[in-house]
Amino acid sequence: MIFIPIRTEMVSRRTPVMNYALLAVNVLVFAAFNVLARDQLDGFRERYLVLQGEWPSLHQFFTYQFVHADPWHLAGNMLFLWVFGNSVNAKLGDLAYGMFYLAGGVFAALTFLLGNTAHLLGASGSIAAVTTAYLVLFPRSRVTVLFIFFFITFVEVPAMVLIVVKVILWDNIVAPRIHGAGDVAIAAHIGGYAFGFVAAMTMLLIKVVPRDHFDLLGLVDRWNRRRAYRATMADPDLRRAATYGTVGRAPLSEAERKQEEARLDRIGDLRTRIGDRLTGGDMDGAIALYEELTTLDSGQCLSARDQLEIAKGFYARRRTPQAAGAFERYLSCYRTGTETDEIRLLLGIIYARDLQQYGAAEKHLSACVDRLKGDDRKNQCQQWLDHVRQYLGRPAIDG
Repeated sequence: MIFIPIRTEMVSRRTPVMNYALLAVNVLVFAAFNVLARDQLDGFRERYLVLQGEWPSLHQFFTYQFVHADPWHLAGNMLFLWVFGNSVNAKLGDLAYGMFYLAGGVFAALTFLLGNTAHLLGASGSIAAVTTAYLVLFPRSRVTVLFIFFFITFVEVPAMVLIVVKVILWDNIVAPRIHGAGDVAIAAHIGGYAFGFVAAMTMLLIKVVPRDHFDLLGLVDRWNRRRAYRATMADPDLRRAATYGTVGRAPLSEAERKQEEARLDRIGDLRTRIGDRLTGGDMDGAIALYEELTTLDSGQCLSARDQLEIAKGFYARRRTPQAAGAFERYLSCYRTGTETDEIRLLLGIIYARDLQQYGAAEKHLSACVDRLKGDDRKNQCQQWLDHVRQYLGRPAIDG
């Protein structure tokens, strides 16, 4: 029985240049040392590039990551780097991803050296870090797997399940049997996994990496909200107060409580699927899911990027009332965003030109006219503001 991951459902919005470069360097180094000049350079590789367990040189903590023992060693590592690395690269950016990859390999080597004096080679520690970073950033995504067991088929499995299987089954049971238990640096794998998980979580917590609703912290946050909700609903007095305020009404029944929990789960699922559709370029599908989401809870607000994309999607399709509502939701949730003033200008124009809601137009235009950057934008805003005030019968104010 063989499982081979083929691809994830995450579609990168930017080209993962650094991951392509890492894949290329690993393959080229293997070709140079194991194919083109195997006999001539074998001693050089073993002495200078492989990590020497007894007395490692500083540069070997980096060079060992690009040296592989055989084609199977290379192929297995490059497969997982391709499947999971592209999305992590796109999320972190090229420079940050490259530094993360190398740091993961260094930490894996340090972990290995705590209890070993053997030589170490291969990108397994670095890729272990990338794999758990993927788990933190995209825990609810699915991976297409080639399944071979008397027949050949493709199946989709949750990334969380596949990565756990790799950590427990592949790295600790299958790979040692293929290479021999002494040839597999399990400690390096563990170090890489630990580094990837902790580093990715830290980057999310300190907001070095932009947060969104389908990363691991988002899942934990939703779980905490549901747990708090259940704890509140377990106390009759608190449940009555949370549901009805100070008005004395009957508490929720068990069926009503389950219905509310199902509604919250559906909201979380819709938010995840909207992000997935936007990532995949399916704006119409994302808009349909967004409308379902706001029907369930009109106060829902997506991440800043996704909320803005949905609003622009409505506007591009000439659905101006819905666009105005989505832009208003963005402004209510992200008051200090870098695009706030531009959005206020656009909203003012939409309200004045398309919806003839001149009071709302004046509110937004007057709020941004002095804050816009560039004379052209300021003049455009002032012209619309004068037009709106003239319609409302108010005197124009010199800017």
